[in-house]
Amino acid sequence: MSRRFAALLVLLLFAAPPAAAQEPLRIGFLTILTGALAAPGKEMENGITLFLDEQKQTLAGRPVQLTVLDSGGTPAGTLTKARELVEQRKIHALLGPLAAFEAYAIAPYVNAQKTPTVSPSAAADDLTQRKATQFFVRATSTSSQPTQPFGTYAAKTLGYKKIATIADDFAFGHEVVAGFQKAFEDAGGQVVQKLWPPLGTQDQGPYIGQLRRDIDAVFIGFAGVAALRFLKQFQEAGLKGTIPILANQTAVDEALLKNMGDEALGVVSTMHYSAALDTPANRRFVAAYRKAFGADPGYYSVGAYTAGMFLKQALEKVGGKAEDADGLMKALRGVSLADAPGGPIRLDRYGNAVHNMYIRRVERRDGRLQNVVIHTFEGVSQFWNYPEAEFLKAPPYSRSHPPCKHC
Repeated sequence: MSRRFAALLVLLLFAAPPAAAQEPLRIGFLTILTGALAAPGKEMENGITLFLDEQKQTLAGRPVQLTVLDSGGTPAGTLTKARELVEQRKIHALLGPLAAFEAYAIAPYVNAQKTPTVSPSAAADDLTQRKATQFFVRATSTSSQPTQPFGTYAAKTLGYKKIATIADDFAFGHEVVAGFQKAFEDAGGQVVQKLWPPLGTQDQGPYIGQLRRDIDAVFIGFAGVAALRFLKQFQEAGLKGTIPILANQTAVDEALLKNMGDEALGVVSTMHYSAALDTPANRRFVAAYRKAFGADPGYYSVGAYTAGMFLKQALEKVGGKAEDADGLMKALRGVSLADAPGGPIRLDRYGNAVHNMYIRRVERRDGRLQNVVIHTFEGVSQFWNYPEAEFLKAPPYSRSHPPCKHC
């Protein structure tokens, strides 16, 4: 009997999974759940929730322990929460944060701590350019990546000559405007006015009143409720149908579009995704998202979902060994997805996504507002059609660069 017991014990020991496989994967998720960007923050949480539900809360054979924290939408608050996740919760990987200014705040810290970080939303340009961070990759675009081809499109295809811009006065707003302005002016157009309402501005009326009336269009660069307020007040000012509206990637995002009415009809925007994109991968994703949350997915939800896809592929490459931060980070930088909801994605050598950019127009179809794709730019990099070395030698896009020489 003792020999049989010993043999059985040996079999059980060899059949048991390695200790690491029994440990949960501890994933931190930083988003904004309070304040002006709370609605987008909840959309981000929806995206990762759906992804993990589809994976049955398991990645690379290991159960997932997800910790969601509200960053509060301030740089200091975001850094504090990142420290909590890394030092107290002992996470293996971080997904987040939401805003560009938050990403700039935590990048040096996650790099020093060697915490693999995937950004589902934060589009801070320079974190994958001049300040490229080894432990940071992006499952979305830079702030200016969609607006650069849009600037070219506005000049060459739409034929606009003079445009005014109005955008949130923070890093994301600065960069989306700058990318649009650079490409638009290089294609022969002129940005003749730039207005900057502070983030959280309740009344857009005074800024709308300042808009020049001799412009061909206005380009808006908003995130969150600011876009709702602007479009409504623009219509109330009698300007809808008089001055065309061009929008950045978040201003008519599906998360906001469901709360908009006729004031949004005809707005032309740019982004690496649309819920109306007609591909098998996106049809599956949209159907699942609608079933789970009763609405169309958009910028924030697809970003978090795609970040989950990044993490899954990387973990499978390293056999689930999330404790090997260097190995996991190397695998993340080598991610390539053929079937992401927004189309194929690969990463450049800076850890930024190279993927399609879509020009979209808001139309009412099937009883609801949708961002209908009217043009596709395939395989767009963060440098657009500029030589990389030349791009990186120039000053980073900002509130003051490029300067408004036609204002």
